[in-house]
Amino acid sequence: MANHKATKKDIRQSEKRRDRNRYYGKTTRNAIRKLLAITDKATATQELPKVVSLIDKLAKRNVIHKNKAGNLKSGITKKLNALA
Repeated sequence: MANHKATKKDIRQSEKRRDRNRYYGKTTRNAIRKLLAITDKATATQELPKVVSLIDKLAKRNVIHKNKAGNLKSGITKKLNALA
């Protein structure tokens, strides 16, 4: 266990950040799942910008890599374009 005050504080901060990152990541994953479950193209295209925004925020906060964010957005868009 840490003995210095600064190290203890760093541990507290990293735990807070980890919890926050897990929350944002889980929220985004659930939003992606809900979006992909939609079968109506009109509804899906309305929801797409919200999900893309969540993904971009994760990349901005370094929760996920920027390339992963791009791959996610690309895959989601491809699936929505394939809807009849």
